[in-house]
Amino acid sequence: MTSALDCDVLVAGGGPAGLAVAIAARIHGLSAIVIERRPSPPDKACGECLMPPAVLALDRMGVLDLIDPAHRPSIDGIRLKVGPASAEAHLPPPGALGVRRTTLTAAMMRRARRLGAEVQTRISVLGYRVQQDHVVAETDVGIVRARFLAAADGLHSRLRAVAGLQATSSGPRRFGIRQHFRVTPWSRFVEVHLTDGVEAYVTPVGPERVGVAFLWDESSVARQSVDKLLERFPSISVRLAGAVADSRPRGAGPMACSARSRIADRFALVGDAAGYIDAITGEGLSLALVSALTLGRILPTALALGGSRETLLAYQRESAHQFRRYAFVTKVMLAFARRPALHGPVIAMLAQYPQMFSAILHFAVGSRPARELPENTPSLSPTESQD
Repeated sequence: MTSALDCDVLVAGGGPAGLAVAIAARIHGLSAIVIERRPSPPDKACGECLMPPAVLALDRMGVLDLIDPAHRPSIDGIRLKVGPASAEAHLPPPGALGVRRTTLTAAMMRRARRLGAEVQTRISVLGYRVQQDHVVAETDVGIVRARFLAAADGLHSRLRAVAGLQATSSGPRRFGIRQHFRVTPWSRFVEVHLTDGVEAYVTPVGPERVGVAFLWDESSVARQSVDKLLERFPSISVRLAGAVADSRPRGAGPMACSARSRIADRFALVGDAAGYIDAITGEGLSLALVSALTLGRILPTALALGGSRETLLAYQRESAHQFRRYAFVTKVMLAFARRPALHGPVIAMLAQYPQMFSAILHFAVGSRPARELPENTPSLSPTESQD
């Protein structure tokens, strides 16, 4: 790489979190380069349900219109199931969307490039050092200089450790696996099936495709294939009888990761790299997108003031606030999932009192990415590149 690639904001990681940072940076008048180590667009194990805050954030960024409506089916709510018993609740407006991870990333990459961000793939950021007025990032093909480095490099972030922000996570180790099947979705709900030691999540992600994801504690279940895990959920197996697998199984874990702080001088962690507990609530993408937009909003002022850790405290404060709701709800859900004796009685109560279930769900997911971007965001049309 040459100095011609220098920019205001260098983003390590070309998934949804990193691309959201690049989009927000461009909207706020900052140049951006995204570096992604994998081919484009990267895929990973993901429940692929965009909860209401994520939908609003993507709409604010101008991404939703770049996704074919047929490949972002509407999701009305959440249905909990234990055997034949079930309870369901509707999500707050604007509802949720089921979107294949690769489809989402491709749309975000297209939007970032239209706004003038540069995306480089098959390149890794190996480390960085801070100089007086910029960051020097070392990649496997050379040096990139930027005013700021955003690390959106995932659960097992290399840059989190390089920055000295790694913290130790405690508690049982959790793992997940996901695969898609060619079948007409049988519901406009995300179905959450519970059994002893494992949960299954079924999400419609297209006109003829559903995604099935499993999460489990390492202490209660050994790592197993999708076929073996499906045997634990006969009602899902019946629905998938004869369906052709539509993707390779992809695993993830251990889920939990922690950071001592989200910020350092001219540096911030975004998305899973900033801290993660578990995928049980499906809020990971919402958290990543909303925090990325928060960072994009505060960066112009922070950089004008020198980009020190102190100038980034607004991002630290707001992203920590967003994380606390996610952490509370996630820990409650994990406690529930780990107590099979409660599954039946709780679901029966929620079925009997659906308004209570709806109130709980509305609190859990919220609906507005408050303050991240102004309502009338400039389109930057003079600088957008053409397809």
